[in-house]
Amino acid sequence: MNFADTLKTLPEFTGDKIVLTDAAGAEVATIANAPGTAGSFRVYAHLARQYGAIDAEAAAEGLAIFAEHTEDASLHPGKHPNIDRLIAILATGAPLSARVV
Repeated sequence: MNFADTLKTLPEFTGDKIVLTDAAGAEVATIANAPGTAGSFRVYAHLARQYGAIDAEAAAEGLAIFAEHTEDASLHPGKHPNIDRLIAILATGAPLSARVV
């Protein structure tokens, strides 16, 4: 299944953005619920609800959800920062906390 089709199966979430923080509580990223990033917002919100944090298991599911975009991100680091972040979490095992605001 491609990303667009898989995204349709995820629940809708309300909020302006999702804030990601590291183990020390430092903000490392925000993902706006806005055109261009709404899909990533929805994926990360789903993962946070499902797993409680964005850990290695959540990152693996997220990469599967992003489908064809995951391969593109692997071939072009920096092009898809929200996918790059999941790849890094999977590689390092360092989870991020996530909260929708």
